[in-house]
Amino acid sequence: MTTQPLKIGFIGLGIMGAPMAGHLIKAGHQLFVYTLGKLPPAIAESSATVCTHARGVAQRADIVFIMVPDTPDVDAALFGETGVASGLSAGKTVVDMSSISPIATKQFAQRIAALGCDYLDAPVSGGEVGAKNATLSIMVGGSQAAFERIRPLFELMGKNITRVGENGDGQTAKVANQIIVALNIEAVAEALLFAARAGADPARVRQALMGGFASSKILEVHGERMIKRTFEPGFRIGLHQKDLNLALETARTLGMSLPNTATAQELFNACVAHGGKAWDHSAMVRALEKMANFEIPAQ
Repeated sequence: MTTQPLKIGFIGLGIMGAPMAGHLIKAGHQLFVYTLGKLPPAIAESSATVCTHARGVAQRADIVFIMVPDTPDVDAALFGETGVASGLSAGKTVVDMSSISPIATKQFAQRIAALGCDYLDAPVSGGEVGAKNATLSIMVGGSQAAFERIRPLFELMGKNITRVGENGDGQTAKVANQIIVALNIEAVAEALLFAARAGADPARVRQALMGGFASSKILEVHGERMIKRTFEPGFRIGLHQKDLNLALETARTLGMSLPNTATAQELFNACVAHGGKAWDHSAMVRALEKMANFEIPAQ
């Protein structure tokens, strides 16, 4: 762990960003924060200094973390009129922990490097629970030197921390992660819906499968959500749609097909059509239930 307190900026204090920033504060670092939404009470009551714009964060901090929803949000945070780039001086480091386009990330990194600063893309997996418990998986793209310098801070927020490669490679790993998660949710949803429609107790089926080769984190966590009908996010369908869009758009650029990713996206689209953009992504099962004209009975 880092022993000397650092001047750290954190932009974006939503469901994920607030607890992540909180871990840095608890470790004794001096934080300068900015968020578009309402300031979370835990941050407001902490030692963090609240800035009026991203430029102010960058001017005061030596390392700036960004955790916002999508590629345009990162673009605005970095290069808007009062964005991070306008407050940077040479030698500082920008760490984007959002989940965004790998292609745009490479462009952002080049622009930040031109200012004499380092750039890491470091998207995370693990959701709100992982953010709160500091058990996130962190996938990093950027130079080895910058990674080693920031690693002690990553260790305050996560457990599985991997430098995947150069700028953009962290985002590529995150997109791959989201493909796997979406397809696993779809498989678990089909299996439990099939079991329930065939007359078996889906909770007992899930229990039986947890001991075999079909066992997975998705079956454990999201399978339980499907059975208990607890679809408060978690991780919103709207955000997973964004991530699968990144996968499908990049695949088109690469001239390749991701057929099952496209199917999972269509199921998310169906959920959104029924008002489910803010549902947890485990609620993909609801789209399958509509097609089956049958719902898994709530346990």
